[in-house]
Amino acid sequence: MMRRSGKDILRLLIMGILCIPLIANAQVNIGDDISKINYERPIDYLIGDIEVEGIKYLDKNVIIMLSQLEVGDRVKIPGEKITKAIRKLWDQGLFDNISITATKFEAGKVYLKIYLQERPRLSKFSFDGIRKSEADDIREKINLSRGEVVTDHLLIRTTNIIKDFYADKGFLNAEVEIREKPDQAQENFEDLLIKIRKNRKVKIKYIDIIGNHDLSDEAVRGAMKETKTKGVFNPLDSLGPLVINMTEDAVRFKFKEFRDDFLKYWTDNYKIRIFKGSKYIEPEYKDDLDLIVAKYNKRGYRDAHITGDSIVRLDDHTIGLKIFLVEGNKYYFRDIKWVGNTIYSSAFLSTILGIQKGDVYNKELLETNLNFNPNGFDISSLYMDNGYLFFNATPVEVFVENDSIDMEIRIFEGEQARIRNVSVKGNERTNDHVIIRELRTRPGQLFSRADIIRTQRELANLRYFNPETITPNIKPDPAKGTVDIEWDVEETSADQIELSGGWGYGRIIGTLGLSFNNFSIKRVFKKGAWRPVPTGDGQKLALRFQTYGKDYLSWSVSFTEPWLGGKKPNALSVSYYHSRYTNGRSKEDTLRAAFITNGITIGLGKRLTWPDDFFTLYNGVNLLFYDLTNYGTIFPVGSGTGNYNNLSYEVILGRNSVSAPIYPRNGSEISAGLELTPPYSLFSNKDYSEMTEDEKYKWIEYYKIKVKAYWYFELAEKLVFAARFRFGYLGNYNAELGTTPFERFYLGGDGLTGYNNYDGREVIGMRGYENESISAYHRPGKNIGGTVFTRNTLELRYPLSLNPSSTIYGLAFVEAGNTWVEAQGFDPFDLYRSAGVGIRVFLPMFGMLGLDWAYGFDPVPGWPSAAGSHFHFSLNQSLD
Repeated sequence: MMRRSGKDILRLLIMGILCIPLIANAQVNIGDDISKINYERPIDYLIGDIEVEGIKYLDKNVIIMLSQLEVGDRVKIPGEKITKAIRKLWDQGLFDNISITATKFEAGKVYLKIYLQERPRLSKFSFDGIRKSEADDIREKINLSRGEVVTDHLLIRTTNIIKDFYADKGFLNAEVEIREKPDQAQENFEDLLIKIRKNRKVKIKYIDIIGNHDLSDEAVRGAMKETKTKGVFNPLDSLGPLVINMTEDAVRFKFKEFRDDFLKYWTDNYKIRIFKGSKYIEPEYKDDLDLIVAKYNKRGYRDAHITGDSIVRLDDHTIGLKIFLVEGNKYYFRDIKWVGNTIYSSAFLSTILGIQKGDVYNKELLETNLNFNPNGFDISSLYMDNGYLFFNATPVEVFVENDSIDMEIRIFEGEQARIRNVSVKGNERTNDHVIIRELRTRPGQLFSRADIIRTQRELANLRYFNPETITPNIKPDPAKGTVDIEWDVEETSADQIELSGGWGYGRIIGTLGLSFNNFSIKRVFKKGAWRPVPTGDGQKLALRFQTYGKDYLSWSVSFTEPWLGGKKPNALSVSYYHSRYTNGRSKEDTLRAAFITNGITIGLGKRLTWPDDFFTLYNGVNLLFYDLTNYGTIFPVGSGTGNYNNLSYEVILGRNSVSAPIYPRNGSEISAGLELTPPYSLFSNKDYSEMTEDEKYKWIEYYKIKVKAYWYFELAEKLVFAARFRFGYLGNYNAELGTTPFERFYLGGDGLTGYNNYDGREVIGMRGYENESISAYHRPGKNIGGTVFTRNTLELRYPLSLNPSSTIYGLAFVEAGNTWVEAQGFDPFDLYRSAGVGIRVFLPMFGMLGLDWAYGFDPVPGWPSAAGSHFHFSLNQSLD
């Protein structure tokens, strides 16, 4: 037997690792007998066995499978199969060291051993250099978990995710360094420390537009929704040249140049970003390029396109953008012909389309007026509201000549579709019948898109479901001419709780209120229904308790059944109210002062179908009993001791078409109401001039007129303009008796009624002034309120979140209002004015919460602190 030298064995090892990456280790150890090895002619061997060593967490059979080596396979020694096996294992990225060793050759067989050194696994990871909130967001995105193998791919992927996270926020120069540290407690585990430096945001200094002629640079930049240049405020820059240029323009009567010089100075030196910051986010930038093209298309430039763009890095914190575009020619509509229409005439369809010969070519307007126009009529709704669900209109450009385009609109009317099945899913608490009775889509009816839209509104107004996710799943069957509609709803919390302690009227007042807005009275005695209260039938049960020690206590309970009898939307409401205000002395004390009120209201509301089905009519009867003891020093009527009674009838005609109850974007809410008592004085022969006030108001008489009108307009996406008007008048039947001191109007403050509402007064909120400060003073030190009031409000609203679990929007407003002692003094232009800003937060459990700051501009005589700067907290739209 001949032995090989160490040099020969080294040559065998080199051939065994041919083509293997240097970081991998492969060797074939053949033992002592290698007489049959020929380097020029490799020999085939059968693999007799394969061993795997060095691994702790991986399955050995899986390793053998990944190597693509199998017992019984033929393998050349030396040869490529060993090399490929090591490559396959290395490509997994799980190992730091790999070697394949031939432990022996026997009877034409080779016995192999695969040795692997596993890469370390992740024990834990932490962040350095960022806030906890950012770390929490990043942790969700990188999705690392204990036990993962720490590979190069994992580190690179984590780094890129973090950089992308900050790039989306405008931090294009964020730096990420991941440090690996062995875990001393566990073998082959390590901790990762992710060090992050956000650096400063990269802002856009300029956006140059090249190739535009019809639109100015500012107009093109204005089309971009998200990509904005950074704000600039340099009022002194170029001011000297501006004065010289504008003076020269004025002397030469060049008024266009005069305007252009000023606009250039303004746009160059006054760019203040309030709602939209400057940052570069590539996906949003690409979308904004499409918006530029869309703006040109709306102006008739149908061939406009972006030819290129470039980014210029100015320094570490600013970049510049250059956008190259071609406007192309401007086109106009010429002839528009209708093909395939039989139900409606071409002339009528052209009227609905609203596009005339010679109008600027606007494909978006054409598509909108054909398919869905949220602000008016369109061709599609004309057909679909009449059952033509399968209707389709296809506009085709049939001829282009110079700057004119001839259109042919090809109509497919199809057959009318009737509704076959209607179902609801997603309602886990609300019973089916509560939803179904609100649906305008009923089996057997012709399909109507208007009914679909109206049903969405009605379901949203229930406030039981997320208004953003109410979805009609329309399943047409053209073969049978029918359609199935499945309403998909998402339940939200409808119940509300009010638990508060606050300072009001010089006292600490505690309040507890519970409102169950989807109550079920028939399930009260059902086992298992109290979770926490019986729900599902759409009834409303409200309880409220308010107190500050033993001086004041009030509580109320009300119940509303919105569908009395279950067949028609006739709402029955019943409520009871009790309040007791005292000076804290016991009942036996002759100096005890008390004002006790008990009241009950029964009302019936009805939805009307004429003039349209947005109208409602409410009728109610109110009965109030006032019991006074030694209350003359505070209450401005009579001796302060006695009983007063108020029986009144109320009727309210209203129309409500708002798009959503929490954040309405369009529609209106208008109502006119009359409340009156019997005219007792007209049926008696009593001389009221000789009677005491205690006798005059034993049975209170009056009539009250109230008007409310709210309008909502969506000026831009989500930006809503709201205009609100309220007016009230309290009149009398008998001039000799005069106007009752009860039921008067008190204006100012947050509009929250509480312990001070002991005489039936109506409190109207007005920001910028203290509570009830805008009222009439009839007697020294005694505020008896007004008989006439008006309040006007203009608001701009913008949402920060429309999530149904937390709807938040900000607002800015101006407000004006006043009260008058008598109608003769009413002057709609003599108003107290205020302005301010605020925020609203709707939480399903607590209702609408509001915080406003306002400044009242006009002083109130006799009340020095009434106007000026004030903060107001509101509950459940008390300021409306």
